[in-house]
Amino acid sequence: MLGLEKEMAIFAHAVLAGILVYGTYTLLRIIRRFIKHNLRAISIEDFLFWTGTSLYLFIEIYYTSDGSVRWFFVLGVVLGMIFFSFFILGVKKIYEKIEKSIDKHVETR
Repeated sequence: MLGLEKEMAIFAHAVLAGILVYGTYTLLRIIRRFIKHNLRAISIEDFLFWTGTSLYLFIEIYYTSDGSVRWFFVLGVVLGMIFFSFFILGVKKIYEKIEKSIDKHVETR
């Protein structure tokens, strides 16, 4: 049985892994907006992304939990993804408010 401190460290590591996975996929989606892709290219990119993600998470679980799947690790990854998605939404709202303010300021001159 792991100590509470070790479990908290593993959980924090899992949250960071979730943030990294979601952030990487968000970056991939941004690239897709700037560079148009056909369905085949998107399928290949997604296959490579999810294959790499599963290998990355497998290695993280292997090294942090000594090879056994701990459900708090899975929960940490999911919570990291949810946290980062809310963070991205917040940044997007702030960007839109700033953009509106600039547009409004430019139109009045």
